[in-house]
Amino acid sequence: MANRRTQGAEISKGATRLALEVGVVEAGQRLDRFLAGRISKLSRSRLQALVRSGEVSRNDTVVVNLSGKVKLGEVYEVRLPAPEPARIAPQQIPLAITYEDAHLIVIDKPKGLAVHPGPGHASGTLVNALIAHCGGSLSGIGGVQRPGIVHRLDKDTTGLLVVAKTDRAHRGLAEQFASHGVDGKLQRSYRALVWGVPARPRGRVDAALSRSTTNRTKITVARTPNGRHAVTHYELLEAFCTPEGKPAASLLRLTLETGRTHQIRVHMAHVGHPLLGDPVYGAGFKSSARRLSLTAQAVLQRLERQALHAAELGFEHPISGKRLRFTSALPPDMAELVSALADRL
Repeated sequence: MANRRTQGAEISKGATRLALEVGVVEAGQRLDRFLAGRISKLSRSRLQALVRSGEVSRNDTVVVNLSGKVKLGEVYEVRLPAPEPARIAPQQIPLAITYEDAHLIVIDKPKGLAVHPGPGHASGTLVNALIAHCGGSLSGIGGVQRPGIVHRLDKDTTGLLVVAKTDRAHRGLAEQFASHGVDGKLQRSYRALVWGVPARPRGRVDAALSRSTTNRTKITVARTPNGRHAVTHYELLEAFCTPEGKPAASLLRLTLETGRTHQIRVHMAHVGHPLLGDPVYGAGFKSSARRLSLTAQAVLQRLERQALHAAELGFEHPISGKRLRFTSALPPDMAELVSALADRL
C-alpha cells in the first residue's frame, strides 16, 4: 500500500486527485480540520468551499457535512480543480519590488496606484500589475490565479505592501495581520506629516470607527456602540515652526493596534492633527498653509495627496518561519516637503 498519509495522487483533466486515509491520531476530527491538516497548502476556507461544491467524497459518495467526524481507516478522495484564470486582466505596470520568492512579494507602492479594482479604477491597479508580473507562479488563491491581498494602502498612500502568491502563504500572512502584532510576528509603522504639534511627544488614540451615514466613502469616529475598535499610537519625530517661530506641523511615526479603513487619517483628524494634503479629512485646515513659508506652501500644493507613507514592515515568513524586515525611505514628494518645512531648501 502507498504512503498511509496520502495514498495516491493523479492529474486528470487539469485537476489533482488526492486519496487520504484517516490515521489513529486523526480519528474523531471534523472533516474540514482533517483536510486542513493533510493539505497544508490550502486554507481551511478553500477546503470548506471544495466540500460544499462536491469535490470531496468517501467511498464514491460525495460528502457535504463539514462538521462530520472522520473515522479510522476511512479514505477520502479530494479533487482539486486547476485554478481558474484570473478574471482581472494582466497589465504591464512598473513595480518597485523590495523582495520576492515563490510564496510572496513585497512591493514599495507609489502614489496614485490603487491596490484592487473598484469604482473609479476598474484597471491600472496593483492587482492588474501583479497578475502580469507573477504570471504562472500564482498557484490559485481560493481557486483563482490571483495575488492574495492581506492588507491595503489607500490609492495615494505610498510604501511597503506584502502580497501572497500561494494559498498557503495567504493563510499564514492573513493570520499575522489579523493579530496586528499582538503575537509579536507582525511589525509595521508609518510616517505622516500632520498639522500642528501634539502636546505630548508620544500618545495613543483610542476611538472606534464606523462608516459615515451621510457620505458612504468616508469613515468617521463612531457616535454609537456599533463602531469598530481602533487604536493608533504616535511618536513625534520632528516639529516644524512657522517663519514667526510658532508650531506649524509635525513628522510622526505611527503604529497600529488595529487595521481599519482610513484609520490613521481619521484618528489624527479626530485629535486635531489631520494629515497635510488630505483632501477628505484635512480639508478644514487648508487655510493653515498660509502660515508656512512660501517655499513650503508651493511644495505642499504640488503634493496633491495625504502625506502618509508605510515605512516599515516586518513579519514571519509564512512558509519558512524566517523573520523578514523591510524599510522604505520617504518618497521624494514627502522628503521635499520635510525639507521645506524645516527650511532646508
